[in-house]
Amino acid sequence: MRAERLQELVEVRVRRPEAVAEAARRRRRPGSVLGEHGKLMMIAADHPARGALRAGERPLAMADRGDLLDRLCVALSRPGVNGVLGTPDVLEDLLLLGALEGKVVVGSMNRGGLAGTAFEIDDRFTAYDAPSIAAAGYEGGKMLVRIDPEDPATAATLESCGRAVSALADHRLMAMVEPFISHRVDGRVRNELTAEAMVRASTVAAGLGTTSARTWLKVPIVDEMERAMAATTLPALILGGEVAQDQDAAFASWSKALALPTVQGLVIGRSLLYPPGDDVAAAVDAAVGLL
Repeated sequence: MRAERLQELVEVRVRRPEAVAEAARRRRRPGSVLGEHGKLMMIAADHPARGALRAGERPLAMADRGDLLDRLCVALSRPGVNGVLGTPDVLEDLLLLGALEGKVVVGSMNRGGLAGTAFEIDDRFTAYDAPSIAAAGYEGGKMLVRIDPEDPATAATLESCGRAVSALADHRLMAMVEPFISHRVDGRVRNELTAEAMVRASTVAAGLGTTSARTWLKVPIVDEMERAMAATTLPALILGGEVAQDQDAAFASWSKALALPTVQGLVIGRSLLYPPGDDVAAAVDAAVGLL
């Protein structure tokens, strides 16, 4: 991202903030949530708003917004990539850069459970809500649901997510729900990545809201993926998680999951934006090839 282009973004935000809404109104919307390959291939970029800036061995990889936007624009320009997930600040930068034309855009909603905090499980809705997603002309909203059996704040998060699922459905928008069973280990929230935990988390997430007609799940790779995905008929998308040192093994696990009947695509963030070797285009093309 050249300094001049970044300066243009700042100038627009200072002098013409209404340009964001104008760009959203002009945006060419996709005809379907599925790409030409018949799947949904999304790039995730909602980590910074939760204070999660690490990618692999780089603790502040996502702290340079110009660099992040560069990587996002490269990823979104690759054939077969038909969607992006982000918070308002990131999506609006991409709107102003013209990078969202024809893309499936999903707004991230609850980012208040900041990484590493005592209140992490109490995941407040601090970003998009259903009316703002509808007003922007986006295709859906995403929420994180971490279920900690020992943290009472889980109840408030579940209730808030249930309301969000219902509100999105009222606007005929996709609700993308990312569920985990989580525990505090040495003071930090850790997700339990087992088939049993994913079955339990997925069945709870599938029952949120007044209808499941527009609910999709966003799930990690676990052992016995077939058993985990048999827990519900809701469409599912595979998330990338942390940057893998063995990228070939990660790709192989995604490919195997994509063969399951409920799995309808990929939502990958840091694994493709900050891959080993830093070749974003090659990493994205390899992921698209799995579809």
